[in-house]
Amino acid sequence: GQRVEEEEHYSLETFTFYLSEPLSKERVEAFSDGVYAIVATLLILDICEDNVPDPREVEERFHGSLLEALSEYGPNYLAYFGSFVTIGLLWFVHHSLFLYVTKATRLMGLLNILSLSFIGGLPLAYQLTSEFAEKSHNEIEAIQVSCVITFFASIFQFAIWTTALLHERETLHPFARYGGKEHAFMFAKLALYPCVSLGAFFLTCLLSEFSTAIFHLMQIVIPFAFLALRIFVRISLAVIHSVMSLSRQKIVLLEEEEACLSPTETLS
Repeated sequence: GQRVEEEEHYSLETFTFYLSEPLSKERVEAFSDGVYAIVATLLILDICEDNVPDPREVEERFHGSLLEALSEYGPNYLAYFGSFVTIGLLWFVHHSLFLYVTKATRLMGLLNILSLSFIGGLPLAYQLTSEFAEKSHNEIEAIQVSCVITFFASIFQFAIWTTALLHERETLHPFARYGGKEHAFMFAKLALYPCVSLGAFFLTCLLSEFSTAIFHLMQIVIPFAFLALRIFVRISLAVIHSVMSLSRQKIVLLEEEEACLSPTETLS
């Protein structure tokens, strides 16, 4: 009878679902890399299928000039490269995130799946921004949908980082824990895409005439922002460190002056 009770007890434990329970980090990374690779492949398949000029059209419309024929699909190619760079940078952020995560949990795995679900929607964002390349109301809506997809794909990555910080001693490398340089850099890196995509969404609502320029500017600026981000974070941390050291020196000097004063002077 005791053995039956123990078997029932263990069987119940296997069916419980605790979000803080550990999850295989290697499986999470392998599944994520597979999704990123498939999404990047879908982009190039779409552009090869829909944006290659027909030989007869090249001969008749462009007098045999392939470069002139390809220039007609310029906005489509720009949308493709912008979407591919977005996927590449989001993969880079994901890689940097799990480089500092020592142990994944089920909640982190759930948030990662939600992020990947929007990563899978980036080919849709590419198709929308390439199909509705002319000035129209649909073009603005297509760009806004792309901004929303990018925002949710990146905000769930930020949520994974926040979840890891809740149990940082168990889930994070010591270099990336709260208050360190790598923590500040990782926070800025993960907050870049949500802030920029959200800002681009509201700018397209306010300045609808420049929606295309705003969206493509966002796609061009973000890679350079990643390059300048570490320098900016290091400068900011150096300034904060110098300010805090100066304040500490003032406190030490005041304490030394009070120690040198006599009891009667301190009372007065």
